Amino acid sequence: MADGVIRARLFLLFATMSVLLAGGPDAVAAPSGLLHVDMARQPLGQALTELGREAGQNVMFAPDVVGRRQAPALKGEYTLQDAARRLLAGSGLTLRATPAGGLMIERGVAARAPSGPTRHARAVREDIVATGQRMTRAVMRVGGEQIQDLMPGQNPMQALSILPGVIFTDVDPWGNNEQNASMYVHGFSTTQLGYTLDGVPLGAGAYGNYNGLSSQRAAISEDIASVSLSSGAGALGTASTSNLGGTIAFKTSAPARRAGATLTQTFGSFATFRTFARVDTGRFGEGNAAYFAFARQVAQPWNLGSANRQGGYQVNGKFVHEGEKTRVTAYFDWQDKVEPNTQGLSINTNDWLDNPAKSYTRGAFYPDLRAAMANYPARSSTAASPSAPNNQYYFSAAQRTDYLAYVNISHKFSDQVSWDHTLYYHYDRGAGLVATSIRSAAILTILGAYLDPTASHYIRNGQFTYANGGIDPVVWNRTGGTGFAVRTTEYNDNRGGITSTVHYRAGRHDVEAGIWYERNDNAQGRFWYPLGAADTLSPYDMPKHPLITQFVNVFHTDTFVYHMQDTYHVLPNLRLMVGMKLEHVNTNGTLPVASLPQAQSSATAGAGGLDSETNTVAGGTLSSFKPFLPAVGAVWDFTRYEEMFFNIQRNLNSYAEDGYGGASPWGVSSQQEFEAFRREGHPETSWTYEVGLRTARPLDAGILKEISGQIAYYHVDFADRIGRITPPYAGISGVGSTVANLGGVTTDGVDMALTVRLGEHFWLYDAVSYIRSVYNDNFISGATLYRIGGDRVAGIPEWSDKFVLRYRYGWFQAELNGEWMDIRYGTYTDQLYAPARFTMGFNTKYTFHNIPRVNALTFQFNIYNLTDARTWSSLSPGDATSYTAYPTTPRSFYGTVSVAF
Repeated sequence: MADGVIRARLFLLFATMSVLLAGGPDAVAAPSGLLHVDMARQPLGQALTELGREAGQNVMFAPDVVGRRQAPALKGEYTLQDAARRLLAGSGLTLRATPAGGLMIERGVAARAPSGPTRHARAVREDIVATGQRMTRAVMRVGGEQIQDLMPGQNPMQALSILPGVIFTDVDPWGNNEQNASMYVHGFSTTQLGYTLDGVPLGAGAYGNYNGLSSQRAAISEDIASVSLSSGAGALGTASTSNLGGTIAFKTSAPARRAGATLTQTFGSFATFRTFARVDTGRFGEGNAAYFAFARQVAQPWNLGSANRQGGYQVNGKFVHEGEKTRVTAYFDWQDKVEPNTQGLSINTNDWLDNPAKSYTRGAFYPDLRAAMANYPARSSTAASPSAPNNQYYFSAAQRTDYLAYVNISHKFSDQVSWDHTLYYHYDRGAGLVATSIRSAAILTILGAYLDPTASHYIRNGQFTYANGGIDPVVWNRTGGTGFAVRTTEYNDNRGGITSTVHYRAGRHDVEAGIWYERNDNAQGRFWYPLGAADTLSPYDMPKHPLITQFVNVFHTDTFVYHMQDTYHVLPNLRLMVGMKLEHVNTNGTLPVASLPQAQSSATAGAGGLDSETNTVAGGTLSSFKPFLPAVGAVWDFTRYEEMFFNIQRNLNSYAEDGYGGASPWGVSSQQEFEAFRREGHPETSWTYEVGLRTARPLDAGILKEISGQIAYYHVDFADRIGRITPPYAGISGVGSTVANLGGVTTDGVDMALTVRLGEHFWLYDAVSYIRSVYNDNFISGATLYRIGGDRVAGIPEWSDKFVLRYRYGWFQAELNGEWMDIRYGTYTDQLYAPARFTMGFNTKYTFHNIPRVNALTFQFNIYNLTDARTWSSLSPGDATSYTAYPTTPRSFYGTVSVAF
């Protein structure tokens, strides 16, 4: 799709919104779904709050508006608006829709209860994607049902890929493979975003764990009620120290009010077998409810042999106590999984995908050790050289085990004062494993320094090299005699903390003040294990008794964040927010086990010995500190259905608690470099400016029945970008790497998302994004000057478009979705690029009701990569000569059966 076509579509969408905003009837938006309501007579404010929580939408009201009114008892199946009208009947209050589908309760003409029953009414949804309401920031939300429609059991982050300004790719159809996943939001990558689950911090989303865990490990996919993206800047109270480019908030579902159970089974391509089961206790005791959920997934990685598998087990539990003024929530998550990693291809031409002789996927030999040895040192798509970048590994995998728990207490002291307090704990143990050929100079240098340190006759140009017979026999024999060795990076993360926020309402002011404290102790170690013909090892088991302990890093981190903000209701339809936060992250990085200096040697022409300067570093204490990070914003409801917003905010990204080879001050290759960075280096910061318009308007214009959406312009000034400078083809050893502040990045962009309801059965959602993100500065790596000032940021498409077309009739639904993205530059110098990418998906489902002893029986069918596109998914940008690319899962089919009791 050419740039001109995309620009025309953006103009058309903008023009359509402008025309539709100019007119339309003055009516409340359509209902947003059926709710199972079972409420006793209670205070009206409490009933409305509970109704909003059950619907997953905001039902907003001022305490003085509802006063001490009582709500009647209500039982049955209703839409959100019908239930609200019945609760308001005779109260003298009325309701109106807000731009994201929620409700605002106001003084007005008494609301009348609907005259007819609604139990058998057809459930409809206003939006495929909901926009934030009464927010000074650009916020969009994808509901749990839509997440499961797109792909049952998928990583909730993958569902965000339908939002404007978001680029999420993975080699895995569920988005679960963390090493191969890639995420960009408004020019910022995965570790420059913030993540929370029910307000609990999930860390920076790094593949190598150091301060958290990914969303799919924190909660079972089917237990996610919604995922929200603040794409410009997150709320000040967000518990994150990495949210330069915004925050992603995951919300788990509440326990059902009635006892019941759900069982879901998915089958599909590549031997997919996923089971989800959940049991809800319903209400018991005085306002108590709970659920317990279990998931198990097994599938064959599509580009590996049938003996390979991915997935694992996960358990969730949630308990909620609803008191008159106090709500207590307890949550627990355990997961244990293994994901074989796909090795990326080193790409050095722009027409790689058009050349049938070029490999599309790299593969691995496991479990056929004989084939691995017969093709020793390894098969390559371009050469037999053991240092060729596309050689196959024997295996590679990520093992992860997590325990996450929190207790939240929300207490309402009065109509003016409330308090929200959360105590949480997380423990992770995991490892990344690679069974690789030992014949590359980088690997030989590491192993030779430990196993044969006196073999000077095997050293050339500052690194180990091959002997006449093929390799140093000492290294060969001690690593098992197969030509392969297993390298592991083993993680241990132990963290806990508290968040505490007070809300105070005084007249026209809504004041919020809160603190967040976390203690994180994490360790990372690099170990090597022999791989012999008798002890072949496996990617699914942790090896024991390492041959070499290369190094161990330990980090102790204290995080303290304080925030305060005031939302001033200047007028009933105009709100101004002013706030600030203080952020202080203090990390003490230590090195209990240092690597041998010779094991980190880098090539030096003509050298007859190993370099002793390049080393893992002893490190020390380093702080990321900003005492004043301001934020200001406003939102103006200029019509009954439209609102304008703007927001300006500054954020800080604390230093990554990562060791050798990471993009972290502790990842440099000498203590001198660490000390230099401690004196002169700076943490990454950003200023974000955004302004936009939201609408949710019912229509009576022929086939057009409803329109909702958001358009936003943003500008970002990103300063002190930290980058890892690595020599070309350094391999997995990371030899010679260092980090530095590489300058700034300037980003401008426009996001537009629009949902239109066409008649009674069709919905069309489309999202168009334009982004111009450029480097501000050149940088030097070794003796090379990279003249990248003014070049586009690698990995980010300038234009992208996403759409969802939904048809629903009764309990039948079908959806067609698609995503197009422009070319993505693969190198910092913009010389190489990945071609434009277009993928599509399809899903359909039907739900049977009124079956004896069964509440609902649903059959669902999904097609992933409908057109069987051969295109790159994730990219790892490189220097001027190459980049790493990962393939896209071919067309695959999945069927799901779900029964609810």
